[in-house]
Amino acid sequence: MNTQNRERCYPLEKEKLDLVVQELIKRSGSLVDIILEGHFPGNRLAGGKYSMGSHSITLYMEEIKNQCYQLFSSTERFLDYFTVVFAHELGHAEDRELVDLAEKLDLCKTEQERYQIALRIEENAWSFAEKLLPQMDHDFMQKIIYHSLKPYWDQLQLELA
Repeated sequence: MNTQNRERCYPLEKEKLDLVVQELIKRSGSLVDIILEGHFPGNRLAGGKYSMGSHSITLYMEEIKNQCYQLFSSTERFLDYFTVVFAHELGHAEDRELVDLAEKLDLCKTEQERYQIALRIEENAWSFAEKLLPQMDHDFMQKIIYHSLKPYWDQLQLELA
C-alpha cells in the first residue's frame, strides 16, 4: 500500500484515517494507491476520485467534511462518513466491469444512455462498499447512497418523460 498525505491533519485525526485506510485495504485485498488531499481542485463537492490510469484513489478531506455536514448537519460522524466514501472509491478501483463500462460511456449516443451507464458504475461501487462494510450503520449508509444516486435517478426520470 502506498499512502500519501498532502493534507495537514491533527495527528490523532490522521492516525484514525490511516487506520481506516489500512483496514479497508486489507479487507478488500486492493493494491490501489491512496492519496489524501485537502481540497478537490474543481467546482464540485467531490469527496473522492478513482483514477484508472494510475490505479489510485484521491480522497478530499474538506469536501468529505462538507458533504458529511450537509447531509447530517454535523461532522460528528466524519470518520464513519470518510469510511463509507473510501469504501465506495475502493468499489470503483475493484470493479471488474469498470473498463468496459467506461468504454461504453465514451460511445454513448444519447444522454439517457450515458446516465444509465454512469448509474451502473456508481451502483457497482456502492454494492462493493456495502459488502466491505457489513457492520456499518445501515440507515446511515443508505442515506449516503440515496443522496449519491439521486441525481442519476432524477436525470433518468427527466430523460424518460
